[in-house]
Amino acid sequence: MSLDGSNKGSNKGSDGNDGDDGISWFTSLKYKTGLGTLSEKDKVEYEFKKNNEKKLKDCQACYEYRDWMLSYSPTVRFMIEQIDKVAKNSNEKFSSQKIVCEECNDNTKGGGFHPELGILICQDKILDKWHLEDTLSHELIHYYDNLKFKVDWFNLKHHACSEIRASSLSGECRIMAQFWRAAIKNFSRGHQACVKRRAILSVQANPNCHGKEEAEKIVNEVWESCFNDTRPFEEIYR
Repeated sequence: MSLDGSNKGSNKGSDGNDGDDGISWFTSLKYKTGLGTLSEKDKVEYEFKKNNEKKLKDCQACYEYRDWMLSYSPTVRFMIEQIDKVAKNSNEKFSSQKIVCEECNDNTKGGGFHPELGILICQDKILDKWHLEDTLSHELIHYYDNLKFKVDWFNLKHHACSEIRASSLSGECRIMAQFWRAAIKNFSRGHQACVKRRAILSVQANPNCHGKEEAEKIVNEVWESCFNDTRPFEEIYR
């Protein structure tokens, strides 16, 4: 094998084939080390293939985690039962098809809920199976609130209340969840501070909100009643 990557006239691997992702090991080596000559076209092609490879892996992992949680997570299963209890018709009832995994461009969230379309899980933001459990639980609480309380998502107080409940009840603000997600600086402020911070960020993104100051005001106005409303749970247990 020569230093220019040739192997009897070939720049492919020792088995004579490119990698499973269609990228030769030598192209990958050039890109990662910066050694050798790699044209701009080859760089773009390499980045495109690697990005698609990551998207596929993220997507597969997301749906595997989703299906596992639908079968085994006590919180997720409980929320689905409660959703079906308050659903008025078959269209409102829960279906796994209403949970989709997709790449998101928003770095501030791990998922989303739309009253007509269902739940989005940001596959590129999910750290592991347990992170997806928290994210899915959060969105299922929005799903429940939407049916139970007829939420107007453009009403900032409605939005703030559901965000407070979802962040508090989903488990995403428990101490260990913050630790593993590197939110150590929030430890001293505890569960309530985490819930309030997340609610403010979400309300701030509402198109009817005029900035952080208004978001903080709205969250504070509804805080007491919404934080203490743990329906359909008896208490905050996650």
